[in-house]
Amino acid sequence: MPGSDPTTFAVVTFGCRVNQAESLAIEAGMRARGGTAASPDLADVVFVNTCSVTGSADQGARQTIRRIARSNSAARVVVTGCYATRRPEEVASLPNVFRVVGNSDKDTIVDAVAEEFGLTTAERFAGGDGPCGHALVPGTAGRTALTLRVQTGCDEACSYCIIPSTRGLGRSHALKDVVRDVGRAVDAGYKEIVITGVHLGSYGRDRAEGSSLAALMRRLGDWPADVLFRVSSLEPMDCSPEIVEIVSCSPRIAPHFHLPLQHGSDAMLRAMRRPYTVSFYRSLVDRIKTALPDASIGSDIIVGFPGETSSHFAEMRAVLDELPVTHLHVFPYSDRPDTAASRLFPKVDGREIRERGREVRAIGERMARRFRESQIGKTVRGLSLDDGRVIVTGNYLKLRLDRPQPRNQWVSARVDGEREATVAGIQ
Repeated sequence: MPGSDPTTFAVVTFGCRVNQAESLAIEAGMRARGGTAASPDLADVVFVNTCSVTGSADQGARQTIRRIARSNSAARVVVTGCYATRRPEEVASLPNVFRVVGNSDKDTIVDAVAEEFGLTTAERFAGGDGPCGHALVPGTAGRTALTLRVQTGCDEACSYCIIPSTRGLGRSHALKDVVRDVGRAVDAGYKEIVITGVHLGSYGRDRAEGSSLAALMRRLGDWPADVLFRVSSLEPMDCSPEIVEIVSCSPRIAPHFHLPLQHGSDAMLRAMRRPYTVSFYRSLVDRIKTALPDASIGSDIIVGFPGETSSHFAEMRAVLDELPVTHLHVFPYSDRPDTAASRLFPKVDGREIRERGREVRAIGERMARRFRESQIGKTVRGLSLDDGRVIVTGNYLKLRLDRPQPRNQWVSARVDGEREATVAGIQ
């Protein structure tokens, strides 16, 4: 409180990489204003950055807020994110919540709380991506890599998704501001930066300056310092041949793609309002693998979408068995209020959804194992994390080293097994 000991704070995050980037900005902003990080059980103020992509995400946020109130009755809880945007009155009624901040005001959340607690002011990154200088260093919020949001909002109309209503239309940061913020992060010691957005592939389309994701990636691909840029999730229709070429030609861009397929049946893709076909997706993956044989390619799959028959599901299994994808995120479908899909019928029985989810997860495990086994015997480069025992490679292998290295260090290692490696050198 104003006039007392330094304000302690905690940040609890649910959901996507964009939320993770925004939570890092909140933490960095609070540190820059004199706040001290603490656990939620001890903090004066707790920020809860919510997700609302599924009903279980809403429930998880409610449970977390109630748990914080039980364990720390003096905590003042600030709730933001998609659930807070979609159901502000519901969130405001939860215990210890003293402020609910929608996504449209999330970039100013630290300013508002700082004023409430009598904290100092500080320079912020343009667009709300955190303060510059000393507050942004590897290890902030326990993260070695920096997740940098360059875009928010979405202009698409997928029938199952509420994100356009909670995030608004697509809005991009100016290219010059992104380049400036990247430069500050590199100067602060970051060696890996994840570029993210709600609809990242639309980056620049809303700006008169004529920027685009490809233009941004070319700029990052020519970065003079030894830094790796990892591009977050891209919609398949946005991953153009030009982008594949940029990744294949630049050592600065990680050979790692996340391309949500969502379903392996064209009929289901049409019902989901996804603007591509299975054939298009298959050709895209083949193009990537031809240009970058060791690239990792992750995907998202929804099981149990309304109207999904056993034949649709069999189509999807057959497609997944053939695709050289390296890992899957599987989402059981659940109705989101006010979406077009919530009004579609017939609904799939919950037990059937769970069984189909188990089958697709098993396929994903086989994919991941096949990819890891293909890398055995190769020498790879990765960034050391946490206690220095683990590295993450450009193609997203997570490997445990035979001996620890300093954190945030480029390490050359030989892959000995699916998850083990021997240090070959330091770079």
